[in-house]
Amino acid sequence: MSGLVVGVDVGGTFTDLFALDPARGSFRVAKVPSRRGDEAAGFLAGLEAVGGAAGISAIVHGTTVGTNALLERKGARTGLITTRGFRDVLEMRRRDRRRTWGLWGDFVPVVERALRLEVAERTFADGTIGAAIDPGEVEAAGRALLAAGAEAVAVAFINAYANPANERAAMCVLRRFWPNPHLCCSSEILPEIREFERTSTTALNAYLQPVVGAYLGRLEEALADASFGGAFHIVQSNGGVMSTTTARRLPVRTALSGPAAGVIAAAAIAQAAGFPDVITGDLGGTSFDVSLILGGRPTFAAQAAIDFGLVIRTPMVEITTIGAGGGSICRVDATGLLQVGPESAGSRPGPACYGAGNDRPTLTDANLVLGRINADRPIGSGLVRLDVEAATRAIEDHVARRLGLDAIAAAEAIVRVANARMAGAIRLLSIERGHDPARFALMPFGGGGALHAGALLKDLGLAAAVVPRFPGVTSALGCVIADIRHDQVQTVNLALDGIDAAALARRLEAMAAEARAVVASAGLSLLGIDVRFEADMHYLGQTHSVAVPLPFAPGEASEASIRAAFETAYAAAFSRLLQGIPVRLATLRAIAVGRRPPIDLAALAPAPGGTVEAARSGTRCVWFDGAWHEAAVYERLELPVGARIEGPAILEQADATIVVDPGLAATVDPLGNLVLRRA
Repeated sequence: MSGLVVGVDVGGTFTDLFALDPARGSFRVAKVPSRRGDEAAGFLAGLEAVGGAAGISAIVHGTTVGTNALLERKGARTGLITTRGFRDVLEMRRRDRRRTWGLWGDFVPVVERALRLEVAERTFADGTIGAAIDPGEVEAAGRALLAAGAEAVAVAFINAYANPANERAAMCVLRRFWPNPHLCCSSEILPEIREFERTSTTALNAYLQPVVGAYLGRLEEALADASFGGAFHIVQSNGGVMSTTTARRLPVRTALSGPAAGVIAAAAIAQAAGFPDVITGDLGGTSFDVSLILGGRPTFAAQAAIDFGLVIRTPMVEITTIGAGGGSICRVDATGLLQVGPESAGSRPGPACYGAGNDRPTLTDANLVLGRINADRPIGSGLVRLDVEAATRAIEDHVARRLGLDAIAAAEAIVRVANARMAGAIRLLSIERGHDPARFALMPFGGGGALHAGALLKDLGLAAAVVPRFPGVTSALGCVIADIRHDQVQTVNLALDGIDAAALARRLEAMAAEARAVVASAGLSLLGIDVRFEADMHYLGQTHSVAVPLPFAPGEASEASIRAAFETAYAAAFSRLLQGIPVRLATLRAIAVGRRPPIDLAALAPAPGGTVEAARSGTRCVWFDGAWHEAAVYERLELPVGARIEGPAILEQADATIVVDPGLAATVDPLGNLVLRRA
C-alpha cells in the first residue's frame, strides 16, 4: 500500500510524530502534548497534525505504556503458579537490596505472596521429567487465582528451559477455563537458565498483558474510527519493530521502546554524518536517557532493571536513565541540598510556566528564567506563551529563599545541578567502562537535549556535539527507520570440549526458522531477512557470561570456530584469557532482522539558497556563567549548509531550542545537522 509511513513516540510530556512519504521523499513533523491516562487521544491529535490517519499506510509506535505501568505499579492483578518450594523466587531475587548498607528493605514483588501458588512437579536440569503435573492440582490453583481476582497468570516451573513439557501441560489445563488470553509460561517468554530472571520476566510479562493489550485495543479501535486501514507496529526494547500481535503476547519487550527508537535514529544520523562513536542524550519531559554507539552500532544489554527488583531479561538497547527531564521538579531537601528530579510535573500540570496549576519549579522554568527558552515560542502545540513571572515566582518560593539566592542565581544553580547529573550518567556509561569521552561526539535530542549540549561538551571534554535536524522528534524518526527484529533464545548448557557440531547446527537452523517466521508475519515491506547468531559463553565456574557473535553459518560451526569466537569476545571484554579452564556454551540466540527500505537522510538537509543573515531573527539577553550575554537568535531550519554560528547564540525551531554557549561554534553539515565544537 502506498502512502505515508508515520513514526509516533508517545512520551510523558509530548507525543512526537515523523511522517515520511517514501514516494516523494518528503516528510512532516509534529509535536503535540501527551494526554496521560488517555494516550490514544494525544496519539490521534498528532496524526491530525500530519494530515490525518486516512492517508497513512503504516504506523510504527514507540510506547511508554508498559514502562510507566511498571514504574507506577499499575499493571494487572497477576497470579503465579510455580514448582513447590519456589514460591518466593521473586521476593529473594539475587539477595540484593535497594540500599547497600543496612539489614532492611522495602521491595514488594508485582505478584503478592497470596497469589503465588505451588504445584507438585519436577523437571531436572538435564530435561528429564522427574514428576509430571497433576492436572487437577493445576486447575485448582488456577481457579483459586481466578476467585482471588487475578486477571493474568504466569507459569514458571524449575528447569522448564531444559524441557517445557510440564509448563505446556499446565497451560493446556488453564486455557480450558481461563476467561481471557492473559496466560504465559516461562518456556515461551524466556527459555533461559537463571531461575529468578526467567520467573521475573515471565511474571512481568503477565503483569503487562492486560494493560498493554487494552491500550493497543483502544488505539486500534480509534484508528479504525479515523479511517486508518494500514499496518500498525510497535517498537521493542531491542530497537526492532514487532507486530501488535507479538506485542500483545510479549508486552515485556515494549519496555523502553521509545528511547530505543531514538538510539536507532541517532546511530543512523551519526553514521551518515561521519561520527561512528557517539553518546546519545535524550532529554524529554521526565527523564534523561543515555546510550553508547560504538562503530555506528548501538550497544545492547542482556537484561535491565526497570526499577529495583523488576528485572527483565531480554536483549535491549543499553540505556541509562535518570530522572532529570525538562519537567523534573526542583527542590531543596531536608539537608539543604538542591535536588533536580526524579519527580516530574509531566505534561499536566507541567512546569510552572505552563500556567496549569503547578507552582513548583522545574528545569524548564530555570532555562526560561535564564533566557535560554523563548517565552513567546514554546515547543509543541497547545501553548501560546510561557509565563516567565510564574516560573520566577516558583523558583523564588521553593529554591532561592531556601538557599539565600536571588531567582537568577537559583535558576543557574538548578541548571548546573541538572548538568552535573547528566554528566554523571554519561561518565557511568563511558569513562567507567574504559572509553575516553574525547573520542566521542554527543548527540543530544528530545525537546531539551540541545539546551544542555554545550555545557556537557565542555564539562566532559567531548569531541563535538551533533544536534539532529529535528532533535525533538528523533525517537519518532527512529520508529520509521527501525528494522523488524525478533530474538529467538534457547539455553543449551553444553561443554564446548567435544561438542556435537552437527546437532548444534540443527538447533541453530531451527531457531533461525522460528525467528524468520515471526519477522515475515509482521506484514511490512522488507528488502530481505537476515539472521545472525550469538552465544552466551563462560569459563567453567563463572557465574556471568559474555555475548559471543558467531560469525559463520550453522553448517560451519565447529568446536574450533566457536572457541576462536569466544576467545576473541572474552579478550575484548577482559583483556586476558584463562588458559586451561574448560569453556561452556550456555545459551544460543538467533536474531532475525527484516530490513526495511532505507531512508535517504539527505532529504532532511536545508533547501539551497538560504543565508545566515536571513536566518537571523534578532538578539536577546541570556545568562551564562554568572553574567548576562547578548546572544544572537536564529531560525535554525533556515540556516544554509556550511553556516557557522559563534556563541553565545540561540537557535530556535518548532520542536527544540539549541543553545550555543560562549566559547563554542556551531556549523551546519551537509545533512542539516548542527555540529558544535570549541571555537
